Order: sequence, then structure tokens, then C-alpha cells
Amino acid sequence: MNNELLAVFEYMERERKLDRETLIQLVESSLQVASRKSIGRVRDLRVEIDRKTLAIKAFAAIEVVDFVRNRQEEISLEEARVKYPEKEYQIGDLIEIEVTPRNFGRIAAQTAKQAIIQKLRMAEKDKVYAAYKDHAGDIVTGTIRRFDRNDVVVDLGDAEGVMPNKERVANEDYQVGDRIRFLLLSIDAGGSQGTQLVLSRSHPDFIRKLFELEVSEIADHTVEIKGIAREAGYRTKIAVFSQDEKVDPVGACVGLRGQRVKNIVRELSGEKVDIVKWSPDIKTFVTNALAPAKLLRLEVDEPGHVVRVTVEKDQLSLAIGKKGQNARLTAKLTGWKVDIQKDESDITFEEKISRATEQLAAVPGIDRENADRLVAAGFLTLEGILAAEIQDLVDVEGFDADIAEQVRKAAEAAMESDSGKGVEQE
Repeated sequence: MNNELLAVFEYMERERKLDRETLIQLVESSLQVASRKSIGRVRDLRVEIDRKTLAIKAFAAIEVVDFVRNRQEEISLEEARVKYPEKEYQIGDLIEIEVTPRNFGRIAAQTAKQAIIQKLRMAEKDKVYAAYKDHAGDIVTGTIRRFDRNDVVVDLGDAEGVMPNKERVANEDYQVGDRIRFLLLSIDAGGSQGTQLVLSRSHPDFIRKLFELEVSEIADHTVEIKGIAREAGYRTKIAVFSQDEKVDPVGACVGLRGQRVKNIVRELSGEKVDIVKWSPDIKTFVTNALAPAKLLRLEVDEPGHVVRVTVEKDQLSLAIGKKGQNARLTAKLTGWKVDIQKDESDITFEEKISRATEQLAAVPGIDRENADRLVAAGFLTLEGILAAEIQDLVDVEGFDADIAEQVRKAAEAAMESDSGKGVEQE
């Protein structure tokens, strides 16, 4: 038994997770390279390692000729018949014989070492590529191992991945030992360092895959993700559509008591996620994407691919969002330029009262009569109703405790419905 070779094999099997047969083939190939330097010029050199004893043998071919000119590659017909009487060799036949390398020497040993290292790298590269080639675009889980400048090196268990600085989320803080999820963005098999697994947490498809894992209706294609606009670490808008009229796409993504979207927001370290109902009608789509901002008018410029939105003065900041984020993400999500401006027309007090009444009366659970009473008492918005004490509502003319409670619950349900559409007020 070749004990030194056995020790190497056992180490490689344990540490590199390579099987014995692969290792033997690698060593055979590398020793063949080294043997050429030791043996010299021979024909069809072949190195073989016994699978049981690990004994190493080298073989070469010699040609049967009528007149020998090169003893290393030729044998005379007469000598061949004497040495191998059981074979009836003819001129031109090849005979495989065992050859013994005289002295591998320092150069030959170094050559073998380099060849083994190179082939091990190639084997590991092929192994990683085979394991992950069908998983590009999937979610993988790994442990932060170290930082290479601004890149994050991640231990995936059976391979190592790299999250480049541009794929990081700016406001996320990573620590060595953290176990988190990533998007396997791409697989680069052509690098000099072997197969590189490129990871990301900032790519929009990371959001898509998280929803596919969390929302069964998306996984079974009942609900379809029509588009994603993301500013990683801050806010994401995702447009969804249901093929089944009985399934509410927004409600499916939000989940019971908002649990599904909460799980995703937790994975994203608190990044806001707006779930928007997609519509083929651009006016409806933009209205949904800008909610809960109340829009006065929308004008569509088809040739210019622009949607001009008019809002009241008190709705302008809500529609545009912090640093223009809401409007910017809406434009990315819809694919249209969105121009938001405040209404410059003079609105009379009577018009404001009428508009407030209409909006409250449109809320399920608040009829027109109670809407009139609320507005008369100074409650013009759902926010105002929820901000008031329950006794303030009881004091509204024509209200009692039961009506006040009914109105409060209706306002809460309406606000929860708006927040369920994914848009959070700045």
C-alpha cells in the first residue's frame, strides 16, 4: 500500500469532498506529465494506479520493426517473438510494456505537484458549476465568511459565493457569521479563480423570488408579478395581477393580518414594500401606484408616453413622496413618465366640503347621512376620524356610542385596505 498517496487521498476526500476515483484519475494524469520528463521520449505513455494497493505503474508502446533505429520506441521482430512467444507479432504491431521512471527529480516532482493542484482546481470548478448551473436566479442561504475590500465573501456550504459591492444594500450592515439569504445572480465559469457564484441582495429579482417563496398563489401562477421597481434598502413597488377573478392579488400578497408581506419586509431589514394592483388601463394603474394619494385629474399623452397627474396642494407631498421616491418608483413600475403637479384652480369652501362628504360616503360602513354629519362636525378625512377620541365621535350630532364605534371600525378597515395595497404614507 502506498501510504503517502493514501494519506493524500484521505485528506482530499475529507477536506475537498472529492471522491476517490476522481482523485486517482487526477494523479494518474499529473504523474503522466511528470513521467515524460523522467523517462524521455516514448510512445503512448500511460500511468496506472492500482485501485486497491495504490501501486503506481507506467506503460509505453513500442513498435515491431525489421530494423531498430530507436530502442525507446522500437523492437525488432525477432526480439519480440523471443520475449513474447505467446503472441504472433508482425511488423507494425504495437506492444505495451512497463517502463520504470529512473528518477523523477526535483523538476518532475514539482511538475506533478503543479499538475495535481491545477487539476484539483478544475475538478472543484466543474463540481461547483454542476451543482449550481441550474439554480441561477434562485434564493440561496449562506454565512458571511469574510470581506474582500468592499465585496462580501459568503460560505454556501458546498461552495463559496461573492456579493460584489454594487450588489449590496447600502444601509444593511453585514457581520462575519451572519446567516442570511441572497439571490444567486449569475455563475461565472470562465474566471481564473474557478467558478464564481455572484450573489445579490439589491437586485429586483430578489424581491420577486421572496414573494414566490412566501405567496403560494404566485408560486402556482394564480397571481402574476407584472413588474417591480426598487430602490434597495428604502422602497419597492411591486405590481400584481390575478388570472382568477375570485382571487384578490393584493390581498394574497399581503396575507392574513399582513403576515406574508411582514415576513418579506423583515427579510429586507425594514425596506418598505408597496403592493399595487396591476391594470392594463394606464390611468387606473397610475392611480393604484400613487395611492393613498388622492388624485384630481389624470391626462395621458400617448405620443410622449407621459401621464400628467393633478392633485390638491395637501396631497402633493404624499403623491411625490420623500425626495421624489414615490413618483420615481411609479414611473419605473408603469414604464411611463409621471408628471405630478398641484391643482392651481381656486376651490371654494363648499366644493371642499362636498368632496370630503363624497369621499367619506364612499367608505363601506359610512352612509351618506353619517358622512354629512361627520363633515359638519369637522371630520373631513379618515385620518381625522382615526385621530379622534371615541367620545369626540359620540359627540357628533345624531351619533351614539354604537354609531361612533361603527364609523371608527369602517375607517380602520378602509385605511387597512389602503395600506394593504402596499403604499405607506411618508
